Amino acid sequence: MASTSSDVSDQTQAIPSRRLSSPQPSELTEELSKRLYPADEAELRDQQLEGLEWSETPYFTGLHHNAGEEDEMLGTSSTGLPQGDLSKWRQKERLKTSAVALVLCLNIGVDPPDVIKISPCARAECWMDPLSMQPPKALENIGRLLQAQYERWQPRAKYKMHLDPTMEDVKKLAISCRRNAKNERVLFHYNGHGVPRPTANGEIWVFNKSYTQYIPMSVYDLQAWVSTPCMFVFDCSAAGLIVNSFRAFSEQRMQENAQMPQYQGVPTPMDDPMKETIILAACEANEILPQTADLPADIFTACLTTPIKAALHWFCARTHLKGEGLTRDLVDRLPGKQTDRKTPMGELNWIFTAITDTIAWNVLPRALFQRLFRQDLLVASLLRNYLLAERIMRSCNCTPVCFPRLPPTHNHHMWQAWDLAAEMCLLQLPALVDKEPGAEFQPSPFFSEQLTAFELWLSHGSKDKQPPEQLPIVLQVLLSQVHRLRALKLLGSFLDMGDWAVDLALSVGIFPYVLKLLQTTALELRPTLVFIWTKILALDRSCQVDLIKDNGHLYFIKYLDTTDGSAGPDSRAQAAFVLAVICDNHQRGAIACARSELPAVCLRHLMACSAGRLRSRGWTLLAKWLALCLGKLCEEQAEVRAVALQQGCVEVLTGLITADDPEIRAASIFALGSLIEAQQGDALSSDKDRLATERLIAGRVLSRVYDASPIVRAEVALVLARLCSGHFTLFQEAAQHVQEMAAAQRTPQCSSPTNSTASVASRAASMRPGQLPPSKLDLARAASLPADRLPKPLLAAPGKPVQLMNGKGQSKAEPAGKNPPEVRGVSPSVKVEPHAPVDVSAANDLSMSSSREIRQQHLESTAESGARDVEPKDSAEEQDEALYTQVLDGLCALATDPAPRVCRRGEAALKLSNVELHPLSPSGQLLSKAVSSATLTGSPRSGSSIPPSMRFQVRSSSHSYPSSSSPPSSPPSSPPAAPAPDPVTDPGKATYVLRKVQALPQDPDKRDCGTVLLARHLLNPVR
Repeated sequence: MASTSSDVSDQTQAIPSRRLSSPQPSELTEELSKRLYPADEAELRDQQLEGLEWSETPYFTGLHHNAGEEDEMLGTSSTGLPQGDLSKWRQKERLKTSAVALVLCLNIGVDPPDVIKISPCARAECWMDPLSMQPPKALENIGRLLQAQYERWQPRAKYKMHLDPTMEDVKKLAISCRRNAKNERVLFHYNGHGVPRPTANGEIWVFNKSYTQYIPMSVYDLQAWVSTPCMFVFDCSAAGLIVNSFRAFSEQRMQENAQMPQYQGVPTPMDDPMKETIILAACEANEILPQTADLPADIFTACLTTPIKAALHWFCARTHLKGEGLTRDLVDRLPGKQTDRKTPMGELNWIFTAITDTIAWNVLPRALFQRLFRQDLLVASLLRNYLLAERIMRSCNCTPVCFPRLPPTHNHHMWQAWDLAAEMCLLQLPALVDKEPGAEFQPSPFFSEQLTAFELWLSHGSKDKQPPEQLPIVLQVLLSQVHRLRALKLLGSFLDMGDWAVDLALSVGIFPYVLKLLQTTALELRPTLVFIWTKILALDRSCQVDLIKDNGHLYFIKYLDTTDGSAGPDSRAQAAFVLAVICDNHQRGAIACARSELPAVCLRHLMACSAGRLRSRGWTLLAKWLALCLGKLCEEQAEVRAVALQQGCVEVLTGLITADDPEIRAASIFALGSLIEAQQGDALSSDKDRLATERLIAGRVLSRVYDASPIVRAEVALVLARLCSGHFTLFQEAAQHVQEMAAAQRTPQCSSPTNSTASVASRAASMRPGQLPPSKLDLARAASLPADRLPKPLLAAPGKPVQLMNGKGQSKAEPAGKNPPEVRGVSPSVKVEPHAPVDVSAANDLSMSSSREIRQQHLESTAESGARDVEPKDSAEEQDEALYTQVLDGLCALATDPAPRVCRRGEAALKLSNVELHPLSPSGQLLSKAVSSATLTGSPRSGSSIPPSMRFQVRSSSHSYPSSSSPPSSPPSSPPAAPAPDPVTDPGKATYVLRKVQALPQDPDKRDCGTVLLARHLLNPVR
């Protein structure tokens, strides 16, 4: 195979072509039989590696051309990652907390009997002193403040509370919340500062109706009332006992369910109730809550619901800034809102979110991080704040408990970055609160410094090293307009390190950020943002649904149609790739893109890709992906296909099938194939214009049957397979004609090697561009037609002598006495050729396989001897039938192609027409699969002897598929057939078994890696 254009040579490697010695006829018979009937797929894949001699003639192929061949067998995706790991970053079910139950057992003014308070001690609840007003009013205010603190994190949830409740009140509250939440999460918050500690038997305390007794309430009952999914927050002493009881009761419940009889065959659910349960407890089973006066009494709740205020109060008590006039009252006057990142409060909240996300992502397993920090907004917020609670309460000799259990994070080094950011903010606080002249808030350099650290990691990091801990911070920086461009470029550089980097970024939560950025109009962000989306969709195309939902495809269509020079061809090719993925097997995406005039955009820019521009790598890449995008857009979309045909896509794509770059040729042929309707049915009753257009496409594609590139020939096989599927009835007629002619014209004598070689050589003359090569039916019908009715491809130019080609591509005179075979009604100077010249050098040094030469000899002899028996038909009908016959000839060539991928697809396409290709033994008998013992892996070099006894027979089925249903999956039962007589010794009595082959899926381009798109042999150049 000749080399491709020099523009893609940097991505290719030279592989020597193969040279095979001329086998003996018996060896060739066995190998050809094995070639047609491989024992298994592995043998077919390994045939190129066995018994080969390598010549010095190189041809070029990219490593990415064979990407995806082994994916389905190895259970991996085209990216090299296991298929099951691709979408783990996306939660199957995104839960949300829709009901919150608040239970406060404070009993203000009365201390529980097992609590001994120090003096002074912590008294504040929800940052207010409960003794500052009457107990009933204080209890009501505390409840209202707690609800407001939770609403800051989840304002859409339904909140219900009971203050100093009874057991019946708690039961009604829990059941009501579960009923309102349905299958969503319920949050149950319990404050037990006014009741005794939980018991070792798994009981917490509430009150009786007269508030004269403490009533124990079993956690076992609470589990049943709240059910799952749920989250519990227990702010009381010895809260760890409750967690232990939860786990013990969960195991007990599972055992009880397993012992229950199964009624009516319905299995008892055995799922662990703790699987969907999250518990946050204030301290261990043997600990009491801290009572230091510098902190509120509900410091655990304060950390969960008001983290910034709790962190600053704790930091203020331990910092040296006390001498600077910093007090807790001044901290309470910190200006700004949490939602405004330009204010001190908003910036600190932004930094706190980035730091706690970073700590969790670096210490937790990926699956647990996804569950706790990416599934539910309220749960994620409370778990981030829990990390702060662990740090603060451990300083008070108290250890919070979480289920699922988290590793210790109180000593993580990122807390030092938080202390620095908090200190720099508090230094400015006196001037900002007093509103001194010229006092302006100075933003923290935290994010800029973290981007610098991330950039440093990129210069030295790799897949084998620890992932960058700043990745969650980079995502937070995307929210800032100041650092957004820098963060996007660094993120793009990280994604460019490989699929593992893309998967890592998706697992940390990049997707919602970059999806939202598609709504921006900043021109400087467009190239980097398109590149990032290219990387994401190359790994996981399921994101196409989210893009269409948010109208993200409009962003890429607009960028693809950029003509002001701000977008280079490489970057626009990436946009074309994104749009192609959006349309791939996604009807809604294809329709949305078509309504946005994507077909016109693709065709307009394809026409702009002139021959001179295609010498550049960027324009080559753009033309390739424009063709692929157009093909995916029209695939299985009749309305879009009709629009594309009206806009002249056939002419535009036909001009690219002769491009120098084989990937452009393959992409254009794929796009042409998408214009063919592949649904099986009665082709005679279909739209005549559609059939004519599809026949025109098939005629154009036939010229690439002998293309030098195997990826091009593989796409040709798929296009012809689609034609076989859509024109099934017409192909059956063509196959029947071939069968009848082969049966009628079989002679007992085989042509000699000399005559066969001359016959093959006599067909090497060139035809005018755009004409279809003649088939055996053309030659047969030409014998009975007058010269003025002959099809133009069969008329020889007057006065032109016949020129033969030698193996080196040089013309030579015909040997004496070896005139070309004459056909009645045709001038002796007629030149007949296969779909491409036999000239080896003219065909890019692609050696013709021995099976093709043998097939040509057989078809030539049958056409010459049987020409007189064919009746003339209408010229248009003749040309149509000739086309189908030529398609069958092309599929026979592809089914015996030396490339395994091409061979498999050629055989599959023949089976779609109920046609099988069988070799003949030297005696003329059909070979059976039992004689297959070797594999034909190549073709003899030019000039080698070809055994004349090796011929092929096309065998078609007498059973047609139903016109409106799928092909049957198994052949009909029939009585055993009698042994067929030898067609050589007794041709008059020869019978040809009409055999039905097993059906294949209707859509031929969806099996065996059937397209050139999506991380297969054309994806790597873009990625």
